[in-house]
Amino acid sequence: MDHNGHAERIDHRSYERQGVDTIPTVHLGVAASQMEKRGIRTERGDINREIVVSNKQLRQLKARIVKLQSWLKEEMQNTEPPTLADYLQAIFDRRAQAGKSSTSQSLYNIKDGARLLNFITRNNITDIAGLDGHFANMIGKQQDIREKLKPIDRRLNTLDEHIRHSGNFKAYRKYKAQYEKLYAQYKTLKSATGFGAERKAQKALAAANEYHETYRTEIAMYESAEKHLRDVLQGRFDPKKLPPISKWQAEKTKLTAERKLIEADYSRLRDEVKEAEQIRNSIYSVVRAEQQRTQPQHKAQDIDR
Repeated sequence: MDHNGHAERIDHRSYERQGVDTIPTVHLGVAASQMEKRGIRTERGDINREIVVSNKQLRQLKARIVKLQSWLKEEMQNTEPPTLADYLQAIFDRRAQAGKSSTSQSLYNIKDGARLLNFITRNNITDIAGLDGHFANMIGKQQDIREKLKPIDRRLNTLDEHIRHSGNFKAYRKYKAQYEKLYAQYKTLKSATGFGAERKAQKALAAANEYHETYRTEIAMYESAEKHLRDVLQGRFDPKKLPPISKWQAEKTKLTAERKLIEADYSRLRDEVKEAEQIRNSIYSVVRAEQQRTQPQHKAQDIDR
């Protein structure tokens, strides 16, 4: 019964089942309405004022529920597990909020954290295994490049030997030729007969020996060059002609340019490997520190159980 003696029917169904989003206000009646207009608070007026506040709270709650439902829907669609970047981001965010007074903040600052996150994001690294795999892959590439340099270096060393001996062959063959000329004169005189032939032969031999002694080094270098070139050129060797120096020099120039490019790649990758190693060690340090930070909590929880 209300104050006027009328029975009020109450619907016990939820407002959602009733199809309404708000609580309906109660009818004031003529007497209560007039009193409220004159500024006199009535019981029904107070009920309606409480209903207005409740409706406002209901609308706010509904908005929060809608927002929560939307978030849950997005999370259900996102079935991917948290990545290493997500894990590190959460750690660095917490440290940033902790402030400089936090001991964890001193372990790694925000700038370095951003550097780590950029590295693993750029290289699509999602977990520790991926980090180790990426690092091993970089090491493998570095070794591959180094292996490419080995045959080039061997060939360049060989060409250097060819060119060096060719230079000696060209520079010192005149000394060998002069010595052979003097010795040939001795051989001619030795086979001659007549008055003073033996003395002339001995004199020619002494001149040849003296020349050989004077230019021993030059003649030895020529003979070494000749032997090397005979072994290299085989049947194509002709002591009267110069070896193919220009051909070897052209090959050396080409290989040297190729080696510089590979060496540049090697140096760049070596620096990247060094940086990656530092980042890998830093990430491991951050992960270990986080595990040590959370481990006591897990032990405490186990004890409570």
